[in-house]
Amino acid sequence: MTSPRLAKTLALLLLLAVSTAAKDYYDLLHVSRHADAAAIKRAYRKVALKYHPDKVQGTEEEKQAAAKTFAEIGHAYEVLTDEKKRQIYDQYGEEGLKQMGNSGGGHHNPNDIFAQFFGGFGFGGHGQQEEPQTPKGDDVVINLEVSLEDLYLGRQFKVVRDKGVLKPASGTRKCNCKNRVVTNQVGPGMYQQYTTQVCEDCPNVKIVREREEVTVSVEPGTPDGHRITFFEEGEPRVDGEHGDLIIQLVTTKHPVFERRQSGLLAEMNITLLEALTGFTRELKHLDGHAVAVGSKTVVRPGEQRWFKGEGMPIMDEVKRGDLWVTYRVIFPKMLTQAQQDIIKEVLTQTTWHDEL
Repeated sequence: MTSPRLAKTLALLLLLAVSTAAKDYYDLLHVSRHADAAAIKRAYRKVALKYHPDKVQGTEEEKQAAAKTFAEIGHAYEVLTDEKKRQIYDQYGEEGLKQMGNSGGGHHNPNDIFAQFFGGFGFGGHGQQEEPQTPKGDDVVINLEVSLEDLYLGRQFKVVRDKGVLKPASGTRKCNCKNRVVTNQVGPGMYQQYTTQVCEDCPNVKIVREREEVTVSVEPGTPDGHRITFFEEGEPRVDGEHGDLIIQLVTTKHPVFERRQSGLLAEMNITLLEALTGFTRELKHLDGHAVAVGSKTVVRPGEQRWFKGEGMPIMDEVKRGDLWVTYRVIFPKMLTQAQQDIIKEVLTQTTWHDEL
């Protein structure tokens, strides 16, 4: 009989295992795990605008995918801006929220959340609210080297970076908040803008450098050169917004495989004897499993074999690309006269293809 303590431990492990399969809420909003509520709200504005079903152009399938992502973004925002839910999510993941009764499927309509930011009147004509431009700090771009195995299996990286942080300083300063532009909605699709003076002086601040660790999630099938953006994790701007942190993936050269989008290419050296008489060979794949690439027939130099479904994962899909193996026949450097005589005798009895 299972003890209560053991049962509780097994349940916790199950929660953690299940939660790893779901999309990470921080990744959906493009923020780091230590982002505060204000940064999460600003990030939501950006990704929600990008994936709103009324804004996405494309096929019906692409629009449905955007609508699904839009709903996921709304739910992620709802959880991460609720202190209690965020604590549960950070510890146990999405399944933990469901098991503990903190909104698994009964979350708010994503359009209601969107309306809180943009008025909810769509994107057609005068219904879209234009926001005043806010000064922004510099973006920070970090090149992250990843292997083909990393892109095949997926992996999390810990990236340590140098970050500018605003800290209190002595005295006061003149700032641009006294000329803040205020936008008020006065009716359906109608907005009023005016400039108001909020303050004359602000507490002084200074920028100090701190080292920070950022978790970068690389999903299986992530494309070569993919850019992962963390909103407002770049350089700060006094009286403005932070720039963005951009992680640029740089794929290192693999000794066996070459990637072509979702496909994989590989070359295999075989001897002349193997090319003529057949051979048994296995190719070790990126996750360690073996692909049987031998042949029972004659193999010509440069001949290519196709292995369906043995290529790269396709990001956000359950299928994979294909693998093509090209055979390179290695000829002997020299033959003795006796060897040449034997080969001549054998080949005179060989049936050749018509084109030869």
